[in-house]
Amino acid sequence: MSTKNPGRLEGLRAATAAGVLLLLTLAGCSAGSSGTPDAASPPSASAAAPAAASPAAPGTALPAPAPSSPAATPPVAGPAVLPRSEPVTLNIPAIGVRTDLLKLGLRENGSLQVPQDSGSGAPAGWYNGSPTPGERGPSVMLGHVNALGGATGVFADLRKITPGTDIKVSRADGTTAVFTVDHGAQYSKDSFPTLEVYGNTPGAELRLITCDGYDPATQLFDDNYVIYAKLKA
Repeated sequence: MSTKNPGRLEGLRAATAAGVLLLLTLAGCSAGSSGTPDAASPPSASAAAPAAASPAAPGTALPAPAPSSPAATPPVAGPAVLPRSEPVTLNIPAIGVRTDLLKLGLRENGSLQVPQDSGSGAPAGWYNGSPTPGERGPSVMLGHVNALGGATGVFADLRKITPGTDIKVSRADGTTAVFTVDHGAQYSKDSFPTLEVYGNTPGAELRLITCDGYDPATQLFDDNYVIYAKLKA
């Protein structure tokens, strides 16, 4: 989905326990026209949605604590996975997407860095606190649904992806992790299924997340759309 209004993801938060991410939530998106994204402070553990944000360009403030050390996570038996290697490009032939991947870390205030639109659209980004694509667990990638000037964002056609679609991620070690889409789902920011999206998985999985549910009356994106995929090769 795309609109003529730039949107932004907002409100990802996380808590860690026993060295694994147990609680993250992605809530709401807003629209506007300013040149830089807001840096929101992390919401409280009991808050499901952020306070109203001032207008901002495509981008997001995604509050999250520092990611845990991979070494702190005990080995888990499960399907075969790939060794750690950071992603370089994301390729979704079915919707004509090929994008370099930014590496999204954490800002000093604990919010997650986001893809910034300089005027010609922003590439997708991989959250480097999640597993690398092909490692055990859900690797998380974020992308905008639209861009400055009314252009479409890199994840504008995420809804067109159907089960069985292949998603390819080129990795720094020269290998390509191929994922097969299981399903997609739209969630209200007030009922985002945190553990389903971000919780541990027995095998290697991929999550693609963007904004959805644009309300022209408020110029807000009330929902998120998530693609779930599992490692194929």
